[in-house]
Amino acid sequence: MLMRKLLNATILAGLLLATAPAVAQTVGPAGEAATPSAVVALTDADLAALKDKGYKAALLWHTSSDFVNAVTAGAKDEFARAGVEVVVTTDAGFDAARQRSDIETALAAKPNVILALPLDPVTSAEAFRQAVTDGTKLVFLSNVPSGYKHGTDYAAIVTDDLFQMGKQAADALAKSIGGKGKVGWIFHDATYYVTNQRDNAFKTTIEKDYPDIKIVAQQGITDPARAEELASAMLLQNPDLDGIYVTWAEPADGVLAALRAAGNTKTKIVTLDLAEPVGLDMVKGGAVVALVADKAYELGRAMAAAGLKSLLGQDAPAFVVAPALTVTKANVADGWKESLNRDAPQSILDALK
Repeated sequence: MLMRKLLNATILAGLLLATAPAVAQTVGPAGEAATPSAVVALTDADLAALKDKGYKAALLWHTSSDFVNAVTAGAKDEFARAGVEVVVTTDAGFDAARQRSDIETALAAKPNVILALPLDPVTSAEAFRQAVTDGTKLVFLSNVPSGYKHGTDYAAIVTDDLFQMGKQAADALAKSIGGKGKVGWIFHDATYYVTNQRDNAFKTTIEKDYPDIKIVAQQGITDPARAEELASAMLLQNPDLDGIYVTWAEPADGVLAALRAAGNTKTKIVTLDLAEPVGLDMVKGGAVVALVADKAYELGRAMAAAGLKSLLGQDAPAFVVAPALTVTKANVADGWKESLNRDAPQSILDALK
């Protein structure tokens, strides 16, 4: 959610793959093979070895949101099981300079493990260098500082099962239109391995698994504020679209606005990540038929476990992915809880009654 959503191409440069090819499974920023997060688990012996050692942790986040809150909850619960105190939690507000200051503040508390999402790969490489020198175990969410090597500079990268998110979106949209028809594809027009893989997985799945569905319109987007404008143009040229995939929830709200302005009650929408406006439209039987989300709480748990395993001298996988889940009207209450470790917004719960 993200995070990930507002980072612009400049911030992400240097981290990212060249135009991402469609792949059959999620891979890391340097092509690392993915390990399921369930594999990264602390044993009873691990917990016993960690307790009563006075270990400390810091959580250095890029922003504040329901997603970050859920990641934090998962991490704190895992640290608590091991008797590890979280001594610093920060929010950089998407400001790389502020994140550098947060790192300096955290290091003064001498944490043994730091969990963070590096905002700028170049400045982050320098900013986290003292932590590496100090022997602090670093676990990164989705991004990695430039030039950092697994096992030497950081313990693990943890992110979503990106391919599964795109695939599940394709499956959900296909189901909603009866497995045939014309669809539009609104993708993130920036070189960023997270969104590139999710978007391309949707396209690949439609082309491979649904021969009776054709992607007849496509549009890249960088600024969510332009989503309504771009979707209106797409619908003007293709008024008979059966469905539209939108790269994440914020621009999907703009696509919804375009459908409403056109009086379009036919075209279905599938998007990624949970947000109240699109979720409310979904439960009210509107254009949105499914939201595919990550398991944010599980991301935090796996990040903490990877850092603690590294602290014990154990190798953690280089690239770890948490499962994806498809949220529909039928499971929205449970899905929201499973993904974000909180109840769905009251407006959504009220609409379900």
